[in-house]
Amino acid sequence: MTQATALDAGAAPADRSIAVRRNFALAMLFLVGTINFVDRQLLSVLVEPIRADMQFSDTQFGLLTGLAFALFYAAMGVPVAMIADRWNRVKLIGIACVVWSGFTAACGMVSNFWQLALMRFGVGAGEAGGTAPSLSVIADYYPPDRRPLAIGLFTLNGPFGVFVGAAFGAWAAANIGWRNAFLVIGVVGILVAPLLIWLVREPARGAMDKQQTADEALPFRQSLAMFVRRRSLRMVMVGSGLAAFVSYGMLNWIPAFLMRTQGMPLDAMATWFAPAAGITFGIGILGGGWLVSHVAKRSPRAYGSIPALATAVLIPSFAAALLVDSWQVSLALLLIPMAACTAYVAPALALVQNLTPPRSRATAAAVLMLMFNIVGLGLGPLFIGVVSDHLKPAYGDESLRWALLAILPFALAAGLAQFAMTRHLDQDFAE
Repeated sequence: MTQATALDAGAAPADRSIAVRRNFALAMLFLVGTINFVDRQLLSVLVEPIRADMQFSDTQFGLLTGLAFALFYAAMGVPVAMIADRWNRVKLIGIACVVWSGFTAACGMVSNFWQLALMRFGVGAGEAGGTAPSLSVIADYYPPDRRPLAIGLFTLNGPFGVFVGAAFGAWAAANIGWRNAFLVIGVVGILVAPLLIWLVREPARGAMDKQQTADEALPFRQSLAMFVRRRSLRMVMVGSGLAAFVSYGMLNWIPAFLMRTQGMPLDAMATWFAPAAGITFGIGILGGGWLVSHVAKRSPRAYGSIPALATAVLIPSFAAALLVDSWQVSLALLLIPMAACTAYVAPALALVQNLTPPRSRATAAAVLMLMFNIVGLGLGPLFIGVVSDHLKPAYGDESLRWALLAILPFALAAGLAQFAMTRHLDQDFAE
């Protein structure tokens, strides 16, 4: 039995066509989301070849892989999500895929830092129309008790995209060059986008909710007020932002750490790191969603306690992986923190979907993703790049090791915020 089928185990024959339709929609959204993450990861994997070609500093790459992308992603995220709460979400996702894929292809034609930064702005603006509307669609295909697992399956596009991006990027750097790598991935996205629009049906809003609410979109002010009014939503913003700071920092800089500091060959990146990263990130995301789906039936506190436990595991295991001298041993030890660092994703996204009304879910998801992307993607990789450049005169290539260790206090703060959230979940779900 596949994981998608497991979501509809025991369905009556009359419901099988609905089950097939929603599982197919989930699969197509997963495919588009994977392209989204391949576009992001490709630049991180190609850091060293591009740096050799264009002579960029670590701070500049921190900007390119983090802040340059995240600022435009975040700036466009809320207005695009508000459109999604009022218009056909499937068409919006398809159009966004064409936009970000076109800018990804254009990354292969740049000749300096500022041109590449401009193309990354475009990629970020386009990808703002991907995740938040997709989460809203999934919430209208699956009932509340199945959403953490369904969203966990969808967000596997992240680790799978990391795997594809790392494997393809390493192969492309050695065989077709980094410029052609961007062109190929961009063309793939442009071809897949129309298939999503033609094959996936827009679901009725709120059809899977037990309690029906008014079918009208909320103004942004009211959507934002939900995060102020409900304490668990406030805490999930803080905890997820800090957790994203750590996880995006790890995701963007571990490949460079293994190659530059630990001496990992480029072909080993494709052979060993790509599958290791894809599998472990997937275990973390799916495991977090699966555990919360089961444990939350007894207590909604699982939405905070399980991510907090994963963060507690991450801190010592990541420190150990950074302090060894062999890339083989380091990669083996990284398996644990790479799984633990993504366990918060599905519970946080599902919590927001379950505590907000249907016509505000895309906007609410976009508000949460502001924290994911401004604090996490925008500042995490940049922080590591700045610290690495600051330490480089004294430590040389070892500077990246100490820069990665510097994010551990943020992991501790994330775990404390996730645990503090558990005190408010019972009341907020009761309301």
